[in-house]
Amino acid sequence: MKKTFSILSIITLLIFNNLALNSCGSREDTVSCFPNNPINVTLNLNLPAYYALNQVGGWVYINEQQSGTRGLIIVRASDTTFKIYDRNAPHICPDSNTTLEVKDNIKVVCPKDNAEWILLTGQPTAVANVPPKTYLYNYDPAGKILNIYY
Repeated sequence: MKKTFSILSIITLLIFNNLALNSCGSREDTVSCFPNNPINVTLNLNLPAYYALNQVGGWVYINEQQSGTRGLIIVRASDTTFKIYDRNAPHICPDSNTTLEVKDNIKVVCPKDNAEWILLTGQPTAVANVPPKTYLYNYDPAGKILNIYY
């Protein structure tokens, strides 16, 4: 009886642990079918293509090699911080109409279901209840070099 109870306890613990690892609820709250690609992008904000990122509220799309499956949206959120969003919608599985877009310079929108997020914060405002997936970065203000990675 005692051996059966401990085996059952271990099996139950493993099942719940596996469910917790595979469910949304982590820092990156995304659907389970969200693509997981390496991100490694370096931007020189002195270049004309990235001038918008020198102003708070400025943003650009990045579609370079190693910038995910659909690219990134990079936003200057404050004098010292950036937001780097994946362009895959975080709340539905990717298809041909789920690439996030910036609208009116204030919000990010999913064209498939009109889910919306605040551009500067990533906070959901309509349809979705999870923020866009974000990535880590290092910024060298002296050289204006932004390194994005995952």
